[in-house]
Amino acid sequence: MIRVLLVEENGLLRGALAALLTREDDIEVVAEAGGDGQVLARALSYRPDVVVIDVDSRQDEALATASTLCERLPECRTLLVAGAPALERLRRVLALRPPGLIGKDGPPDRLVEGIRKVVRGQRYIAPELAVLVLDAVENPLTPREREVLRLAAEGAPAREIADRLSLSVGTVRNHLSALTRKVGARNRIDAIRIARESGWL
Repeated sequence: MIRVLLVEENGLLRGALAALLTREDDIEVVAEAGGDGQVLARALSYRPDVVVIDVDSRQDEALATASTLCERLPECRTLLVAGAPALERLRRVLALRPPGLIGKDGPPDRLVEGIRKVVRGQRYIAPELAVLVLDAVENPLTPREREVLRLAAEGAPAREIADRLSLSVGTVRNHLSALTRKVGARNRIDAIRIARESGWL
């Protein structure tokens, strides 16, 4: 039997996932956690083969938990579940090199497939998430251009951006013009839209 610990903040969704997994002859949900700081204690107590972790809510905490589990229970595999993450966030998750990563929008049998693969020591990344990262265009913006665009996206005028970043108004306008050209936008609003959709902002 594959022993699974489910970590999901939403109780209704956690129950649905547990019901889905208990239908499988080779999988047993031995414990559940709501991401309330009890994950490590339950993992150490139940010694599951796989911990399924929702990384959408409290992402920093979830990723830290996954990293700690790898250190404290190296024999235990983690399967991360993410729902339509922004590209930069997805890259951050993949940078941890998790044994498994699936999307919430995938078919239900993908969760079962992911669990079975990671418990055998195979790495499993849902195809649609892998394609999203591979097809993504690298961020063409410099760190300073991202700062300027982020403040512009918050509605700050050029003068305020200049004051907050200790730049001249002319330099801010130059950055806005340069980044608008780089992303192929028609104007500042279009540049903000493109950057958000591409996961650059």
